[in-house]
This record gives sequence, C-alpha cells and structure tokens, in this order.
Amino acid sequence: MEKRTINNTDYIYGKNAITEALSKGGKRINKILISKGVINDTKINEIITLAKQNGIIFQFVPKERFNIYADVKHQGVVATTSPVEYTDFYEFLEHQKQKEGYSKIIIPDGVEDPHNLGAIIRTSACAGFDAVIIPSRRNAQVNATVEKTSAGAINHIPIIQVNSLGNAIDKLKDNDYWIIAADAHGKDNYFDVDYTNMNFAIIVGGEGTGVSKNNLKKSDFVVKIPMLRNFNSLNVSNAACAIIYESVRQELKT
Repeated sequence: MEKRTINNTDYIYGKNAITEALSKGGKRINKILISKGVINDTKINEIITLAKQNGIIFQFVPKERFNIYADVKHQGVVATTSPVEYTDFYEFLEHQKQKEGYSKIIIPDGVEDPHNLGAIIRTSACAGFDAVIIPSRRNAQVNATVEKTSAGAINHIPIIQVNSLGNAIDKLKDNDYWIIAADAHGKDNYFDVDYTNMNFAIIVGGEGTGVSKNNLKKSDFVVKIPMLRNFNSLNVSNAACAIIYESVRQELKT
C-alpha cells in the first residue's frame, strides 16, 4: 500500500489499496475523495459500500481535484489518512473499567484548526489524561500538522474518532462519567468543580462556535474561565490547558 505526503496530509490511492484498507476497518482513513468520472464503476461502488459500513466520509469531487496526484495511478479515488491508528471507543471503555483510579477524557467539539487540536492533544498527554475523543465531521482530524504541533504526543495518548459526539457522550454517561463543558456563559467557574472524585470528560468548543447546544444540554457542569478584561475569550487550546491543569492541581493536592 503506497503512501505519500502532499500539503501535510498522508494519503493512499487506488481502488485495490483503499478497498483493502476499508476491509480491515479503515481506522486510519479520514475521508475518501472520488472523481465524478468513475461513479458507476463496480469497484468504486464497493468502496462506497464499505465506507458507509465503517462510517467514513466520502465525497464526489471534480476530476481536476486530482491534478495534485498526477504522479500516481490514483484511478479516480484517494483516501486521506491519519498518521495514527484511532482507538476503538468501546474497547477503550472496557479497558477503563479495569484501571485503578478515575478516568479523564478531553473532547474537542468542532475544533477545526489542526494547530489547536495538536496543542490540546499535547497538553492532555502531559497531564496524564486517558484519551482524546474527536468527531469524524466538522472537526480537524489527526494529520501531519496535528502530529507536529503535538510534538509526538499523538503516540502517547489514545485518540478516539466517533461518528456522533452526542451518542458518545450518552455512552460515557452510561459508564459513570460526568460531563463538563466549557462555555463563556457557564454557571460555575472552572476551578469550582471538584475533579478528584469522579470519571469526567471535558468538552471544549470550536473556534468561534463553542460547544454545540445539544452537547451543552447533555453536560452535568457548564464552566467558564473568568475574563478580567472586556475581551471575548481564550484560544480554545489555552482554555483547555487551563481546565486540564486545574484538574491536575487538584489531583496533586489529594
């Protein structure tokens, strides 16, 4: 399976290579690009079926989109891939039940800047968090930029990709996790929550959009970082860092 790098994004190409990757679950595939000129192809139809089964996004694009791949035999289909294999959500939950102590998770919700995602992953790994959960849509995925910004931290903390954050949050709640969302209009200051006696997942929202309304409603706590000047808010990776390390501070005091 041949792989190259263009614009900091790894990819695999060709019908057989992508079919093979999908048949193994496609865990490293972020998105599949399909040329509009090969829509009625039998092998392409198989790729589409496998992509649907694995919950992987596919998109039909003009054939001109493939000009940057002109040096390879792409056959009208390219899959962008992650440099890390995503951890299975349900296997992670089962594993957490066996560990000592409480479980700590960070959830970026709509964080589209890969530099911010990389910084959040790096902070989470340094703080001993157990996983980072990202949605497969409307969020940056793990690519070479994220890998570089994280300074290799993507290899030291499980990264979980889910099709629906809402469903994942519901499942976390079913497994005794408390959900803590960061929002500028939160009821509590982030340092007023006791992080030491519970499994918890911290949700941080995307640049300019914040945590989605549905996920705010699912949260047990909605916390804010107080602003001492009349200014909008912190960068999402800085906000995540503040809350993550407040939980660390409390843990070290116990």
